[in-house]
Amino acid sequence: MSNPQAPSTLTLQLLDTHAGGDVSRIVTGGIAPLPGATVRAQMEYLRDHADGLRTLLLEEPYGIPEMSIDLLVPATDPRAVAGYIIMEVMGYPIYSGSNTLCTATAVLELGLVEKQEGEQHFMLESPAGLVNITARVRNNVVESVTCEGLPSYIDTYQAVLTVPGIGDVTYSVAYSGGFYALVDATELGFDLTPDEERALSDCAHAIVTAIQAEPPYSHYSLGDVGPLPFLHFMGPVETVREGYYRSRSATYVHPGVICRSTTGTGTSARLALMHYEGLIKPGDKLETVSLRNTRFVGEYKGIQQQGRFPVIENTITGKSYVIAKSDILVNGDDPMVTSQGLDQLLATS
Repeated sequence: MSNPQAPSTLTLQLLDTHAGGDVSRIVTGGIAPLPGATVRAQMEYLRDHADGLRTLLLEEPYGIPEMSIDLLVPATDPRAVAGYIIMEVMGYPIYSGSNTLCTATAVLELGLVEKQEGEQHFMLESPAGLVNITARVRNNVVESVTCEGLPSYIDTYQAVLTVPGIGDVTYSVAYSGGFYALVDATELGFDLTPDEERALSDCAHAIVTAIQAEPPYSHYSLGDVGPLPFLHFMGPVETVREGYYRSRSATYVHPGVICRSTTGTGTSARLALMHYEGLIKPGDKLETVSLRNTRFVGEYKGIQQQGRFPVIENTITGKSYVIAKSDILVNGDDPMVTSQGLDQLLATS
């Protein structure tokens, strides 16, 4: 059965990457220019009029919900080398640490930014705005990328909610690119080991569903950014050395996904909570460790006051790997191709 609204056979160029185990599929070609004077406006166009690209690449037969998509677009700010739009199972986050690490690596591997031995700096344009990138290259290999985390803060501290099937749950809420529920893994009976992944997902699903039934959260300058989509399980914090801490962690994305990495925004949220509790000072670092033993390092850089919120400045450091380069064919008569807006997006081959 054909899909009359879908385009004919077209081609997308992809560069698959991962950071900490989270696969970011970078769309490098095949998409026509998007309307919108900023990357944020272009993201909103995709969200409101052409969600078919996201569903196409995150659903069978082309992908799975655990992946992320990053669409490379020309920067609208002349200070940036490229723009990127992030797509995930929950929708269109304005920022993501792991996706930024992957996109920064991609622009270097694609030659959009010429690799330079040692340390180099450039900017990307995310839907949240400009992002400073520091890449470290040795022997032509991108060894690590450090990106800015969004200014992060604690909105709600130590709230208690009765969750069906679980009971009373104590949680804090941080903003770090999206609103995060932060919960103590030990209090919920978890050690944050790989065999717990399904149970962690089920637990987080119940908690986030209950939180979403409560009044929504509002950002101090952005206003309504949608329902709370993230939950971060926090393991105990150990002191590795003065100013350097480590904690097992797991991030959930609603509905139903436990991230392979600890996520950059999850790590930023943890830094915001540690600052709120008086546990860290500028220059201190937190290494978050995932169920798969992959790691990101967040650094608390400083503080600024935004209304009633002390907002922390932070960076996230990790490594991204290129794992595939491919073309995919989008068949317009395939009944599994979701079509919303695809005919307006895909450039003819």
